[in-house]
Amino acid sequence: MTLEIQFCGAAGTVTGSCFWLRHGKSQFLVDCGMFQGSKTLKSLNYEDFPFKPSEIDYVLLTHAHIDHSGLIPRLIRQGFTGPVYATKGTRDLLTYMLPDSGHIQEMEVRYLNRRRSQRAHGPLTPIYTHRDGEKALDSFRAVPYEQWYQVAPNARVRFWNAGHILGAASIELELNSDGVNTEKQRLLFSGDIGPDHKLFHPDPDGPEGLDYVICESTYGGRNRTDISAEERRDRLFKEVKEALEQEGVLLIPSFAVERTQELLADLAILINQGALPQVPVFLDSPLAIRATKVFAAHAENLEDIGDHGAIFSHPAFHFTESVDQSKAISRYSGGIIVIAASGMCDAGRIRHHLKHFLSNKKTTVLIVGYQAPGTLGRLLLEGAAAVRIQGSDIQVKARIRSVDFYSGHADGDSLLAWIKTRFPIKRGLFLVHGEQAGLAALKDAVIDSGLTANRVVIPALDDSYDLTAGDLKPIKTKTPRRIAPEAVGNPDWHNRLAAFSLDLRRQLEAAPDDKAREKLLVELAKSLT
Repeated sequence: MTLEIQFCGAAGTVTGSCFWLRHGKSQFLVDCGMFQGSKTLKSLNYEDFPFKPSEIDYVLLTHAHIDHSGLIPRLIRQGFTGPVYATKGTRDLLTYMLPDSGHIQEMEVRYLNRRRSQRAHGPLTPIYTHRDGEKALDSFRAVPYEQWYQVAPNARVRFWNAGHILGAASIELELNSDGVNTEKQRLLFSGDIGPDHKLFHPDPDGPEGLDYVICESTYGGRNRTDISAEERRDRLFKEVKEALEQEGVLLIPSFAVERTQELLADLAILINQGALPQVPVFLDSPLAIRATKVFAAHAENLEDIGDHGAIFSHPAFHFTESVDQSKAISRYSGGIIVIAASGMCDAGRIRHHLKHFLSNKKTTVLIVGYQAPGTLGRLLLEGAAAVRIQGSDIQVKARIRSVDFYSGHADGDSLLAWIKTRFPIKRGLFLVHGEQAGLAALKDAVIDSGLTANRVVIPALDDSYDLTAGDLKPIKTKTPRRIAPEAVGNPDWHNRLAAFSLDLRRQLEAAPDDKAREKLLVELAKSLT
């Protein structure tokens, strides 16, 4: 019986995780995530899937982050009727995350359509709606950790703690040809692997002696210094103290799930210890507020909280649910901390705050997570002097700071150690969910550790492989590539146009007089003809 895998996302890029497996007459997905980053990459969210949703039998979901789960409502909207298997923690988080994601799609399309109507362009429709997100929850089936679960006559799965976020799992698959344990193939999808000693969660775990492993590579080739909880809080204290001494606002773009709750926990402890004054901490994200309630409900299963069981309801925390409450934050000139989604600054209320506060030199923006190429957060990290937010050019005068000690991903050495613990990997290792440099660095490290070079593969987006064949070479498929490999995971012409427009404006403003400005524009016009 043939077994084929097609990499429909997270191949050459860190988002859009989706793996399509064809096992005899059965078809299923591992993850069905949303693409983030450049407009070219995000356009895939609006296009047809490379497969027919009505022919997919079931979905196995590693965790709740939208780049792994965010297209499940669209999958259902287009004809998928099977179950979605995930842990209880993942299902509980998505109770809020999927409807919220649908709401964001509706709001963004409403804004885009106002601009499109001004240019006589036709309207767009949302990828899916708030109602679609709610409806999708009916398809979820909760699966416990470390117990085999039969998902089909010829397939069973086992979920392992991945140490990434609440409910996150690596998924082990055992597939056979006739419903009994003959001709078995064992696969392991890493999902996103968390670092050792991560706040809230035990260290990642998993089986060994597999045929194939499909492993994330977000931080391939990059290493961090291990720090204790006390050292982490001490570093956060220094960043917050320095920001507040500027007498401005501290903005923290944060992923609504896990990163926000980690920040809240450490801020509460620092305030309780008297290290920080009880300054107002605004959690300005309806989704993060609801996710925090899920964390509170799972508090007995979270590590490192100790005697701080009520930590998420600290009196310094102000949860701003409504739009009016969010807008009221702009009345402050300093002395506050604002935590708002999204973590890459590409959506959500953080964009409103950045638009208002970025041009103030007293403002501090503290980046606490990975920023994909082409995102607003990445542009800020790379030192952009000006950015475009909701059609407006904003000068960046704020202090931009970055820390990596809240990363939810294992670093390069930890990824390598996790892979080696899975040895022997008998047939092949696929490296996914990473940028090109990280993928290449992790591949080299794995080969140096003893895995044969022809068994370590970096697939391109939409590549397919026959896992029953003797070699690991892409096979021909009926569906063409949606994007050229070189365009995946890199800034696109939209990014370059925005950067060029901002640079042109700076040059025009710096010109000595209007005559010089006219000359520059004339020369530019000539170059276009």
